Amino acid sequence: MIDDKITPTEQQSSEVDQLADITVVTVNYNTAHLIPEFLGALEAARGELKLQIIVVENGSTDGSAEILRLHSPAIELIENERNVGFGRANNQTLDRINGRYVLLLNTDAFVEPDTLAKTLQFMDSHDEVGVLGVKLIGRSGELQPSCRYFPTPWNTFVARYGLTRLFPSTRLVDDLSWDHASIRDCDWVPGCYYLVRRKVIDHVGLFDSRYFIYFEEVDHCRSLRAAGWRVVFYPFTSVVHIGGESAKSAGQSLNRGRQIPALQVESELLYFRKHYGLLGLLAALSLKILGDALSLAKWIAKGRGDGSPSPVTGVMFKVLVRTRLASRPSR
Repeated sequence: MIDDKITPTEQQSSEVDQLADITVVTVNYNTAHLIPEFLGALEAARGELKLQIIVVENGSTDGSAEILRLHSPAIELIENERNVGFGRANNQTLDRINGRYVLLLNTDAFVEPDTLAKTLQFMDSHDEVGVLGVKLIGRSGELQPSCRYFPTPWNTFVARYGLTRLFPSTRLVDDLSWDHASIRDCDWVPGCYYLVRRKVIDHVGLFDSRYFIYFEEVDHCRSLRAAGWRVVFYPFTSVVHIGGESAKSAGQSLNRGRQIPALQVESELLYFRKHYGLLGLLAALSLKILGDALSLAKWIAKGRGDGSPSPVTGVMFKVLVRTRLASRPSR
């Protein structure tokens, strides 16, 4: 008589065989016009890889869900009645993920045909790397910030108010002064192409849900680096990234010249309060007051001919009230 029972070892092996190589997680908010190109690029890069694709439809009003169903019925679709935020939407997929790696990929980020295979191969060969990012370029091939450093109240102030010549030794968040042609460790990589090891998620979790949008990946990379994982920039493939499509839909811009959304200010303050404490938050506020004063003086000196200064400080005070000194999110 043949024993047809499945042994624990055989069952474990079968479960491993069914694992996806990569679980691709995408949060969509009013980017229906990009979905066909986004999915087409992803399919062209699939090759022999086993992909699980999860899309969180985050309360769009442009028919995105219908397009997703028509384009690829195999997509696992999570539909939210309202926009719950980028971090929370990504976290909704955690109990569905079955890939060895998780790729957070924006709908405005289009992978090259070799992107998935090359980055997966690199991660398989470097067990100590927790998160991998790639070279990001615009439609016209211009380099975008791809290998970044943690923001501080000081380097944010220097960059925002154009003081880099006065303080050349300050390490800025976005350093584009090198050729981006070599593998390099960094503090964090942008979340539009964010390949994270499943073990990292099991170890430190995914995103802090207090960030509605912006700073989620900065905070996450800080946590995983503190836990001993590496964050690496990989230059041997690229992703075409348009950038800001969902943010445009949210209609949160308060200043067309500087593009300072209130939610971005809120996330920045939440981040500073979390990682630098109340004193760090007060330092950030003081520097922004100083920066706005410098901008106002410059504007007056130029005869007020090139637009009013950025209202950063006013936005910050409103956010500080709503968030009780950045101790909790406003939504």
